[in-house]
Amino acid sequence: MEEQSFRTVPQEIKGWNWGAFMFNILWGIGNKTYLPLLCLIPIFNLVWIFVCGFKGNTWAWQKGDYQDVETFLAVQKTWNRAGIVYFIISIALLFLYIFFIGTMLTFFINGFNEISNTSYYN
Repeated sequence: MEEQSFRTVPQEIKGWNWGAFMFNILWGIGNKTYLPLLCLIPIFNLVWIFVCGFKGNTWAWQKGDYQDVETFLAVQKTWNRAGIVYFIISIALLFLYIFFIGTMLTFFINGFNEISNTSYYN
């Protein structure tokens, strides 16, 4: 019997995997592929998360015991949906954070200018 790590990857499953990109470590453990654990290495992880997103389906197919492509796609569809939702929430929170910091800096600068313009400090 053919060893699972050398299973040929069907063309239908190749492509981006949002679950592997956003939940790399958890996704890797859940799919019995441990290369996403390299995301624990600081700085290197900034590149490796993109490798996980791109190669995730291939790794999961080779390490998994899926009988057919449909079953595999059904499992990964759940991961993909969760990854996309988490990505959208993360981007929204990033914009809110930037807006909050910008607002706080504006208030700080305006408040500082008001204090320096009062006659008490002149």
